[in-house]
Amino acid sequence: MTARLILQSDWEESLWRSEGQAWVMCKTPGENSIQGELKSHGLDNKGIPQIVASEGFRVLDVTKRAISISYPEKSITTKFIAPSTEFANVHKKGVISIDVSSGGGLGVSSDSYDVLRIWQTSDGTVRRELKGHAGEVSTCRFFPSGVVVLTGGLDLQIKVWSAEDGSCPVTIRGHTGGVTCTAIVDRGRNVVTCSRDGTARLWNCGNSKCLGILYKGADIINSCAISQVCNSVDLGSPEQPPPNEEVGTAGKLLLMATEGGDLIGVGLQSRKKVFHVKGSSAFNCCTFLSSEFVIAGSQDGTLHIIDIRNHSEPAQVIQRTSSSILCLHSYKEGVIAGTASPSIPKGPQRGKSNC
Repeated sequence: MTARLILQSDWEESLWRSEGQAWVMCKTPGENSIQGELKSHGLDNKGIPQIVASEGFRVLDVTKRAISISYPEKSITTKFIAPSTEFANVHKKGVISIDVSSGGGLGVSSDSYDVLRIWQTSDGTVRRELKGHAGEVSTCRFFPSGVVVLTGGLDLQIKVWSAEDGSCPVTIRGHTGGVTCTAIVDRGRNVVTCSRDGTARLWNCGNSKCLGILYKGADIINSCAISQVCNSVDLGSPEQPPPNEEVGTAGKLLLMATEGGDLIGVGLQSRKKVFHVKGSSAFNCCTFLSSEFVIAGSQDGTLHIIDIRNHSEPAQVIQRTSSSILCLHSYKEGVIAGTASPSIPKGPQRGKSNC
């Protein structure tokens, strides 16, 4: 049971003001949260605030963009880094999905006002507003080219957009529930979509044809991911040769996280179940750590790490937080997890997730 420190999401704005303040919390699963406060007592000659913590917490170091805080009783120290850039004008409401092009020059994101926009990552300038979905866009991502965007929405539609002119040459229909997540196979001739209808489907973007139902279950599929896996994993063999339109599915595993608390692996080409792990609550997100390990985040705050070579049980279950884990992104040899904001009884708050 690992303790962690949580700091007010807009701490850099609050503490850099004269006599500013921000809340801090030490949270251990299964125990009452320990709350504290940080106060700023003016700036030094380098423009860095002099910050004092309430009893139990300690401020170890402060720079222009970071602060290190410890809670000695739990032997925990955390360094919080402020964002280098903030784009406040791209969306007016909470962001639901976001992606950045392979070259890093463009971003695409959707919000809870059903707005879908393409913007410059250099300064946040909105380049295009993509209009065509009749409701919330739950997932958006760039193709490897960086100039084409794939989206899925609660209106049951999957759309392919040109990031250059905003046109939508392809609209795919076939799900009977809202589209929750997508994955792109290789360069993007084929894509995979998951839905609230409990199915994962493989599509050919060229003719909008469904090439097969990869999985069908009773629960909503919240997240999916695709990757090449190591040769020691038996992905099964297809019962019949893949159609000509199916490209790049060999040797790949489709990973799915469901509302019913199931983490499922299916051979992308074989359509056969490779493993099935049951969690303690709904799985919200999943991703690959390597060709041998996958990870999933749950509603009750646990992280499940699975060795897909030996998947009879999780290789590790980490009770990191009681806050729901909403998104995961593999980074170097680890993973970045986004969690729901904790409930704080006092102090200023914002509707942000914490990473």
